[in-house]
Amino acid sequence: MALPSQLRQGQLAGKQQPPRSTAAAVIAAPRLVQQQRQQQLALMRAAAAADASVSVDQTLNPLVASLSVSKTMALTDLARSMKESGIDVIGLAAGEPDFDTPEEIVDAGIEALRDGFTRYTPNTGTSKLRQAIVDKLKVDNGLEYSPDEIVVSNGAKQAIWQGLLATVSPGDEVIIPAPYWVSYPEMARLAGANPVVVPTSAEQGFLMSPEQLEAALTPKSRLLILCTPSNPTGAVYPAEHLEALAKVVARHPRLLVMSDEIYESICYEPARHVSFAGLPDMWGRTLTVNGFSKAYAMTGWRLGYLAAPKHFAKAAAAIQSQSTSGASSIAQQAALAALALGPRGGKPVAQMVAAFRERRDYVVERLQQIPGVKLAEPQGAFYVLPDMSAFFGPGVEAKGYGPIPDADALAMYLIQQAHVALVPGDAFGAPECIRISYAASMATLKEALDRLVRALQPDVFTRSS
Repeated sequence: MALPSQLRQGQLAGKQQPPRSTAAAVIAAPRLVQQQRQQQLALMRAAAAADASVSVDQTLNPLVASLSVSKTMALTDLARSMKESGIDVIGLAAGEPDFDTPEEIVDAGIEALRDGFTRYTPNTGTSKLRQAIVDKLKVDNGLEYSPDEIVVSNGAKQAIWQGLLATVSPGDEVIIPAPYWVSYPEMARLAGANPVVVPTSAEQGFLMSPEQLEAALTPKSRLLILCTPSNPTGAVYPAEHLEALAKVVARHPRLLVMSDEIYESICYEPARHVSFAGLPDMWGRTLTVNGFSKAYAMTGWRLGYLAAPKHFAKAAAAIQSQSTSGASSIAQQAALAALALGPRGGKPVAQMVAAFRERRDYVVERLQQIPGVKLAEPQGAFYVLPDMSAFFGPGVEAKGYGPIPDADALAMYLIQQAHVALVPGDAFGAPECIRISYAASMATLKEALDRLVRALQPDVFTRSS
């Protein structure tokens, strides 16, 4: 932008600057410079205002423009906003344990701070933590890895994203059983791949059959994503079922498997977690993702990891090196303490799992007593995914509220009328369902279920023909 000639010539408001050789000029110089800067800023603002008629190109990358916002985050944020405005909302939307991080882990984080362990770590994680993860995978999962096949990241979500980006190419297909975690399809699209959703039902335990997998595969199929225990269903794939899926995978040389095992410690007997990489001939095809958020109640510490054959681990590490670099040094020291608690998290994790089971039993019992609710009992994680289609659809209305055409509208009805925040199932590829997290105290869950029972009374809903 061209400035007026008087400013170009060192003048201010038509007056020459005082001679610099005089003492008065030296004293006045700072004030004069400040005046000049203010004048220049005023001129620049005026020029910007004059150019406001020129539109700014706000085009986004098409991949980003097509992304859907996470409904889990949207409902959680809405509930938080309502709470801040004084409304008593119970949030059962977020997938976050309500427990505090175990004391031993917290102490390790504090000690790291006090010891000055606050600098960058190696990109893939400290050598001590990667070795501890190797040991954990051997003891808990029967998997053999070396430290250079481990990539520690800022949460399991980052590990999934980097694993996807490292292995799929534009036009590839990513096989995703539904119901699924909300981010799988969006991550696949962001990587330029095409998500291929394979629907499952409560009648089949929300488990994809080998026949369904075979039917979904094409020459473009590159990656199968499995989450067991599952978010959002709580389904746990039995060993024999995984073995049958592995036989299908083995017949397709190009097909890899991403095994999301973030909920592995939260299984309810007789269900038992099995790592896909431990199945015959599957180690070389499998990228295993895990972390510390769910089992150890460390969601805010943001720490996860990828375990994969060196070729894939190296590619994921390269992506991380050019994006976030290494994870938090303090969180990594805390993770060492978490892994030192013992196999499968030791006593602290066992206590949390016992509490989750008690809550699951209570929530399932209460939901099954509500006419119109259909529910498959979860075997792991801390979610239920009931079929709530009896309460919405064409012509359905709630008295005093209005139309309830779909699960989105039902979720909005429940947060506005019952003040309970849940997540509509279409976010998970299950449009007939609602996801409820029972990672909350028993007192909170009791109050939430009482509110839901009142809001879902049969006489509240009408259906026009």
